[in-house]
Amino acid sequence: MFRNKFLVVLLVALAALALTACGSSATPTPAPTALPPTATPLPPTPTAVPSPTPITLTDGLGHTITLAKPAQRIVSLAPSITESLFAIGAGKQVVARDDNSKYPPEAAKLPSIGTLWNGLPLEAILAQKPDLVIAAEIISPDQVKQMQDAGLTVFWQANPKDFDGLYKNLQDLAVLTGHEKEASVLITDLKQRVNTIEDILGEAKDEPLVFYELDASTDPSNPWTSGPNTFISYTIKMAKGRNAGDVLDKPWAQISVEKLVELNPDIILLADAPYGVTPEKVAQRAGWDAIKAVKDGKVYPFDPNLLSVPGPRLVDGLETLAVILHPDIFCAAKFTQRLEQNLVAPVCQP
Repeated sequence: MFRNKFLVVLLVALAALALTACGSSATPTPAPTALPPTATPLPPTPTAVPSPTPITLTDGLGHTITLAKPAQRIVSLAPSITESLFAIGAGKQVVARDDNSKYPPEAAKLPSIGTLWNGLPLEAILAQKPDLVIAAEIISPDQVKQMQDAGLTVFWQANPKDFDGLYKNLQDLAVLTGHEKEASVLITDLKQRVNTIEDILGEAKDEPLVFYELDASTDPSNPWTSGPNTFISYTIKMAKGRNAGDVLDKPWAQISVEKLVELNPDIILLADAPYGVTPEKVAQRAGWDAIKAVKDGKVYPFDPNLLSVPGPRLVDGLETLAVILHPDIFCAAKFTQRLEQNLVAPVCQP
């Protein structure tokens, strides 16, 4: 009996030991597996950069020029060209200018290739290594050919005969320099200003006769003036006036004091005022006291750059003319505040 119990206890103990041994057996750890190698990213496929579209444009002489890209080194050979380039945002691309290009003030700081009155300063132009030379009517076709023969790319631009011609000139310069957007904004503003003047001038009741004096220092008895088919004559007409010089047969000519007395202009504008000519001096000229404008005190200094330099300031010229010719309409208008005080003050004073 005792033996049987002992066997039972022994079997139970052995069974428990077997279970404990099985429970404590370590689960085999799998062998570490190496991580797959990191893939090297492929370089991005290069995007082809499109080449700039060449610029091809025909100038006022019928010459077609081609630029691989907008010009970056420009020599300007006329004040109108220089003013226009700065106005459309291309001033930083101008590396040199002619001696008379002094507006805006930033232009006057640029190197000058010298005056154009003593011939073409070709060596000074070549020294600037320009990729484009832009010329106006002050440069003759022969001088253009001289520059072309020297290897220069030259674009010649005619002076505008009207405001549409001005806008076209600005657009051409914008294409050559890559400033089409800036030029579009400028042209829109200029057009709006011209339209405003034309709308207000619808109230004008008369058209005064205007004598525009260009130069009387050489011969006060036969001053130079602007004749027909000039921008000055065109703008006087736009300002609802009549140009006394239209009786002449040349665009730029002298007129005798006898003829002026006969014409008897209502207003005299002194575009030679920067050279010391004053209304007081005009009144002292022999025979001039018989002219209506002198008798009525309607002789005014006028900035010649506003009409003689065919750039964006031509619109300033129109505005100023409109005030002088029709002060009864314009002197109370707010836009006169934007004009130079010395130009409108004489006619707008009470």
